[in-house]
Amino acid sequence: MVRKYTYLLFPFLLLLWMCTESGGEQRTVLQQSAYSYGDSPDTLGLSKATFAGGCFWCTEAYFERLKGVTRVESGYTGGREERPTYEQVSSGRTSHAEAVRIWFKPDVITYRELLEVFFATHDPTTLNRQGPDVGKQYRSAIYFHDDKQRSQASNYMRALEDAGTFRNKIVTELKPAGKFWIAEDYHQDYYYNNPDDPYVRSIAMPKVIKFEGSFRSKLKDSYLKQK
Repeated sequence: MVRKYTYLLFPFLLLLWMCTESGGEQRTVLQQSAYSYGDSPDTLGLSKATFAGGCFWCTEAYFERLKGVTRVESGYTGGREERPTYEQVSSGRTSHAEAVRIWFKPDVITYRELLEVFFATHDPTTLNRQGPDVGKQYRSAIYFHDDKQRSQASNYMRALEDAGTFRNKIVTELKPAGKFWIAEDYHQDYYYNNPDDPYVRSIAMPKVIKFEGSFRSKLKDSYLKQK
């Protein structure tokens, strides 16, 4: 019964955090390529999760604040094209989605807890869109890295559906993780590095602040000290 009530709270949280409302036109497009993919030496031994939930500037900011998360990378995945660029992906000229790859310590934060944050911070019921941002590049997707993640994600979505958490049906894709193309350097830590950007100030910042309030118990100490 307690779990069911927890799921029922999610629709109200979604109204606070949907990342891609108006303001998408404020994002800068640069002619750079994202040529990097694969694991790096400083992430070996960690678990990883990959999610797509609209604008990766916001998604990255949410997850990097969580205890147990050591690294979050914004990038492109789920498509066929090699070396995609932001201009190509954001204009819908590839089959990729904007996504984040999360490196985490499972003894500190579990994959299920990451799923909780993922479904609370975007709308998983709108097909190929988040707010006014329309296109397959803004689809909701979970890219699982092993059978355990696939099972956990599938069971979690089923529990949300059974509890009637959302008014509409969940359309989140559940697919195996493939090649992840790390986005251009200027996209990494965009929220932190560009506090005066109009999109960050008007769209992202209010949502991140509300996220910090609702998930306070899961925040890293460094973010608690900023308050």
